[in-house]
Amino acid sequence: MSELIQLGNPHQRPRQPRPEDVKLKFSEQGVKEIEALMNHYPTKKSCILPGLWLAQREYGGFLSGDAIAEVAHRLDRSYAEVEGVATFYTLYNTAHKPGKHKIEVCTCLCCHLNGAWNLRDHLVKKLGVRHGETTADGMFTIEEVECLNACDRAPAIQVGSEYYGPLDEKQLDDLIEKLRNTEESTVVQYAADVVSVQLRRGEV
Repeated sequence: MSELIQLGNPHQRPRQPRPEDVKLKFSEQGVKEIEALMNHYPTKKSCILPGLWLAQREYGGFLSGDAIAEVAHRLDRSYAEVEGVATFYTLYNTAHKPGKHKIEVCTCLCCHLNGAWNLRDHLVKKLGVRHGETTADGMFTIEEVECLNACDRAPAIQVGSEYYGPLDEKQLDDLIEKLRNTEESTVVQYAADVVSVQLRRGEV
């Protein structure tokens, strides 16, 4: 049975920093990109979703209270409004900081019928962590997710922007070793990919 509802704290929210403690950390490139993104929308409020993806990239794959406060500042919105959006969507990392690579295991019907739970159990045993947990070295986080829309590749997993499947335990072991030797964080790269597709070519 899934441990999805047993592990972690679904009510945990990013801690709002005091106004005097807010330090803006967007890179020069990030500032240019959020300004460009704001020009795509009729209001700054409409830019919250892409602004959060940008912040997730700029803050190393995790939307801390500081990251949310910066998006709120740059879009002239309240912290509560931006936090409400960030914590509503599961693609934003707000409850806990993920590892360098987040392995998302689809456990919906097609994947379930094709061995997703065996893959999940293999990951748990191999990495020593369960749903929502991160290995001690900060390398891997495991998460069970709903349908990845890759039913033709069941059982499937997602790591960053890449889908893998159908997978067996040997292929999963090979992928883990490949990820161990991947210098870039696939969590950060995924956020960067989402930002890049929202910008017009040559815009920034």
